[in-house]
Amino acid sequence: MGLAGLVERARLPYVSQWINDDIRPVEAARRTWGFWTFHNYWLLINCNIATFLTGSALIPLGLNWWQAIIAIVIGNIIATTAIVISSLSGAYYHIGFSVYSRAVWGMWGSQFAIWNRIFLCLVWYGFQSWVGGQCFELILLSWDPNYESRIPNHMPASTGMTTAQFVSYIIFFVISLPFVWIKPHRLQKFFYIASAVTMVFFIVLLIWALATMGHGGFGDTIDSATTIPKTGGPGSLAWLMVYGIMSTVGSIAAGILNQNDFARLARKPMDAVWGQLIPYGVYSILTSVIGILVVGATQKRFDGEAVWNPPTIFVRLLEKDNSPGTRAALFFAGVALCISQIGSNVPGNALAGGIDLSSVFPRYINIRRGAYITAILSPIVNPWQLVNTATTFLSVLSSYGVFLAPMTGMMFANYVFVNKRKVKVDDLYHGHSGSIYWYNYGINFRAPVAWAVGVAPTLPGFIAAINTSVSLPDGMTELYFLNYLYGFTSSAVVYSLLHWIFPAKPVDDFVKNAPSAKEVQRHFTDRWEVDLSQAGQILSDDDGSGITHLDVNTKHEPTAIF
Repeated sequence: MGLAGLVERARLPYVSQWINDDIRPVEAARRTWGFWTFHNYWLLINCNIATFLTGSALIPLGLNWWQAIIAIVIGNIIATTAIVISSLSGAYYHIGFSVYSRAVWGMWGSQFAIWNRIFLCLVWYGFQSWVGGQCFELILLSWDPNYESRIPNHMPASTGMTTAQFVSYIIFFVISLPFVWIKPHRLQKFFYIASAVTMVFFIVLLIWALATMGHGGFGDTIDSATTIPKTGGPGSLAWLMVYGIMSTVGSIAAGILNQNDFARLARKPMDAVWGQLIPYGVYSILTSVIGILVVGATQKRFDGEAVWNPPTIFVRLLEKDNSPGTRAALFFAGVALCISQIGSNVPGNALAGGIDLSSVFPRYINIRRGAYITAILSPIVNPWQLVNTATTFLSVLSSYGVFLAPMTGMMFANYVFVNKRKVKVDDLYHGHSGSIYWYNYGINFRAPVAWAVGVAPTLPGFIAAINTSVSLPDGMTELYFLNYLYGFTSSAVVYSLLHWIFPAKPVDDFVKNAPSAKEVQRHFTDRWEVDLSQAGQILSDDDGSGITHLDVNTKHEPTAIF
């Protein structure tokens, strides 16, 4: 069979350039996420090593432990709010981030936002997989404390890893692949098991650390003293608190942006609202606080060194005592941490990347194929190098909110202010001028302008965060410290103003002439309660002149309702 034949066999059924079965509006059969599914999802996303490390990025700034916790709490309140409001279009119209981006940026312009998210999925999947490899190495060390020395090292020192570490990474990478096969609407059982194991592990870790820290008490990580001035320039306590708050929000900026991908699976909209509003902040704050307390409680037994990475904590314990009890602890910790890493990495990065790739190449890539592509390509980001500078890496990724916050703000402004919660779903799958979201040549010029306004003023600060040799005026540094709040707000305002000053007539006409938002939502929910083979008929029924009604229980005879 030639290349053309292979390509033809890879083609997915019933697709066009803009739609396949995984990016269409989700029908009732696949809307399976209730409150507890969202609850378990956010538990897994937040009860992991990356969140445990939050304090390692804030306390070295000069904040003491309780100031860091205050920054974490406020940051998570802001992040929770952003998550809920950015997922409304998904919860009510059952469409994902990549599809709704077409309404914001235009049918072709949306590619910019989608590829940003794909890039982050690759980076995060690689990073989390390498950390997962460290977790699996605990299991190998529990069987043989000399495991590392028994495997000859053939890796150059410049790679920042050993052959033994790379073997652990490959094993974890392979173990994760079967879980990538699970489609998002079938994750409930896996979530229940993984979230239960993860929650028990972190609580037991905290109890063990506090119960065994001895009479010496906490190390200087839990220290209320601070020498930095309360007010003044960017080095003051007030501004470092602001930076800590924005860093906390920025650390989940990628998840905020694409939360529609999972909100669209909600059985009913309020499941997505309450299932995110309560669990997200609770578990993010809890895990961050556990991290600070565990590090403080174990610091003195490690000769005053603050060891933030949980796998490293257990390796240090093994170095001090390789008794059967310690090795058993390593084994169970390794198993629990591997489950935690898979539970957060697969849905948060592999499946998210799969959904985005599916929207870019809908003829050939569905969620499952896209998720495996994300996983297989992730080693190109050299995750072993990223983990060597974990604190710096997490700080940089938190700062990447500079680029993502404006996108999220524009999605919010488009849904609430420009479209007034009325979305013409059919037109999100029309790649021609008949779509009200075609704008000009498939690009909504208002979007890149608004995005640039949100990004440009904070960009020097982002560069300075990566290259510490760059010096900036205090005002520019302080604006950068406000990066997520500034980017979200400024881009939302500018985007709304541009639509007011330069209205997109087809969009405005639809919003003005359509019934209430609730009626529009109900109409499209009912209209898309068909399989994909019938979706082509739905799209051909809509000639661009208005919304048509399709009675899916009889025959395809459209009747205009507005």
